[in-house]
Amino acid sequence: MPDDSAINVTSETIGNAAVVTPHGDVDLARSPVLRNSLRQVQNAKPGRLIVDLTMVDYMDSSGVATLVEALQIARKNNTRMVLCGMKDRVRSIFEIARLDTVFSIATSRESAMTA
Repeated sequence: MPDDSAINVTSETIGNAAVVTPHGDVDLARSPVLRNSLRQVQNAKPGRLIVDLTMVDYMDSSGVATLVEALQIARKNNTRMVLCGMKDRVRSIFEIARLDTVFSIATSRESAMTA
């Protein structure tokens, strides 16, 4: 029986971009999995880091904190970090916290490649 509470994070390289895609809700219990995946990808210092959130229906403050930490690391590494594919529920969290002015946010993975 599959564990519905688990999160799966996939990553792939497209050109000089690393694309990280979490599948599932990102909350206090699951954000460490995303954090570890992002750190692994960032160790390679890609030119661009795209976090594709199309498969994330819910994110709490720990998930947001994970992405803020990733952004700080990206800036140190001179990596362009772009979030894409946010559903309205997730995007509203970023807008309420005014983080939509801090992060580069694209509508799709394709637009994130050039944002």
